[in-house]
Amino acid sequence: MADSTHETAMAAAGSPLSGQVHRYRSHTCGALRRADVGAGARLSGWVHRVRDHGGLLFIDLRDHYGVTQVVADPDSPAFRTAEGVRSEWVIRVDGRVRERPEGTVNPELATGEVELFARDIEVLSAAKELPVPVFGEPEYPEDLRLTYRFLDLRRETLHANIMRRLSIIASIRRRMSEAGFFEFATPILTASSPEGARDFLVPSRIHAGKFYALPQAPQQYKQLIMISGFDRYFQIAPCFRDEDPRADRLPGEFYQLDVEMSFVEQSDVFAAMEPVLTGVFEEFAGGKAVTQGWPRIPYEEAIRKYGTDKPDLRNPIVIEEVTEHFRGSGFKVFASLINKDPQAQVWAIPARGGGSRAFCDRMNAWAIAEGQPGLGYIFWRKAEANKSEAKQPPTPRDPTKSGKAPLELTAVEILEAAGPIAKNIGPERTEKLRAQLALGDGDAVFFAAGNPKKFYKFAGEARSKIATELKLIDENRFALAWIVDFPMYEWNEEEKRIDFSHNPFSMPQGELGALEAAKTTEELLAIKAYQYDIVCNGFELASGGIRNHKPATMLKAFAIAGLGPEVVEQNFGGMYRAFQYGAPPHGGMAAGIDRMVMLLVGAKNLREVALFPMNQQANDLLMGAPSEVSPKQLRELHIRVVPTER
Repeated sequence: MADSTHETAMAAAGSPLSGQVHRYRSHTCGALRRADVGAGARLSGWVHRVRDHGGLLFIDLRDHYGVTQVVADPDSPAFRTAEGVRSEWVIRVDGRVRERPEGTVNPELATGEVELFARDIEVLSAAKELPVPVFGEPEYPEDLRLTYRFLDLRRETLHANIMRRLSIIASIRRRMSEAGFFEFATPILTASSPEGARDFLVPSRIHAGKFYALPQAPQQYKQLIMISGFDRYFQIAPCFRDEDPRADRLPGEFYQLDVEMSFVEQSDVFAAMEPVLTGVFEEFAGGKAVTQGWPRIPYEEAIRKYGTDKPDLRNPIVIEEVTEHFRGSGFKVFASLINKDPQAQVWAIPARGGGSRAFCDRMNAWAIAEGQPGLGYIFWRKAEANKSEAKQPPTPRDPTKSGKAPLELTAVEILEAAGPIAKNIGPERTEKLRAQLALGDGDAVFFAAGNPKKFYKFAGEARSKIATELKLIDENRFALAWIVDFPMYEWNEEEKRIDFSHNPFSMPQGELGALEAAKTTEELLAIKAYQYDIVCNGFELASGGIRNHKPATMLKAFAIAGLGPEVVEQNFGGMYRAFQYGAPPHGGMAAGIDRMVMLLVGAKNLREVALFPMNQQANDLLMGAPSEVSPKQLRELHIRVVPTER
């Protein structure tokens, strides 16, 4: 009845709309085009901004679909209302579509060739003064943005990120179905399981003193699905882990593409998943190149060449071992390390284009700020650049190693090595170093030394820092790779014992025979597992493995990690029992949806691709979680809150 009365009033006011019209809109704010010129239209949306051009009012009206420019002049019946509207008010506008005047077309907008001349404006909802501005998307404190997330989500960039996320997930679902996978849903309330992170526990009202847990991942359920006789499972699965947040990990909950396959070896998983993820990246890469035929890099090689098991392969720097150049040399810091510790090595991090004292000193200062004693270096330059430095023999570059054009040297254009290390090890060793690394004029090399197990992470960080500072990273591609052959075990230094290094459910390479043959700690730590990661641009995108589906092998694997049969039955009883009734060989992986979207939209933080994330302290500032509950609720759950000791 109210709508009918409103339409009658509009007709009496000379509205350009006629006939039965929707209460709020005939078009969205992204729909009008040149072909609509002369027609009447009704739009509803948020006031993006208001501009007053000497009595002529322009309102940018925004909804989910786009922005349309609305115009009101003093002769329009809508002018008085238009004068009163403010940013983020919700209004309805009736008017006639017209071409924008010459010179005012906005090619950035899909509706940029037209505007709506307002005849009637109705305020549907006024807005208070905004605590977080929407127009222009200025930088604002994150906690304020999360408290008013409903306003933050109106910002164009964040709104587009969320919609891109939905498109990416839809693409994944379609591609997985086309590849013969079936989408299963696994339980959210389950049993607590020690899988590497803390569980979120849910107290049971019915079973006093007992708790459910939210799943850290559907790991056991998806393996049970394979044992149940199904094949090729996938799920866009919510996962819950009570762990500290960081930029590439959301606190509390996250989503992953969870996958499992029966009767497969490692290569079968690769063959099934690589085309799916390559296709998704190609679809949403925005013109950036995507790796075709992903390289397979053994874990130890990744650590050795890149200082990390999630290397950014857009970075061309490859770390090289140069220990022998320093053995018995005059640089006593490295020479004594090598002499005292048989495991000590010296790693070189080449820095093409970093051959200036200013850059080398800057990198050294960075290393000290990172808690290191420093970052030794050598750099090369033409001899005439500084006659006071000690000269090295003429050393033209070998273009077959450097990948650069040959350097034509005249009699005076010889290279010299600069820096304290060069002076200490002498010209012959310095020249051999330069030749091994294929460096030349304007290049430098930085060094890390000691036991690689203790310094490889720093070497990897230095590699990344150098490449970033020298702008060596190719920003126009997605570099994907498999990291394979992870160690089955690692040494837990705090507890002085062997522990699982990756996933306790993975099959060791060599199976039970390999576990039984290893007698010493060193031999156990040398066992590889059928475990693998997918890395992209320096991020771990996915992790997986071929599963240990044999009860005897499972018991032995856990026993090595100090967990007896009773622990296996208590913590993994359902799956352990299932293995005894005919389990197929199976394997799979899980890829982080949030991280994938972050990479594809170019965001720097996962909170830029999630609807309602928590802050860095794991607080939901919008809804006020976590929160206290009433004494009645606690009594029903048989729980008493113990005050925190101060």
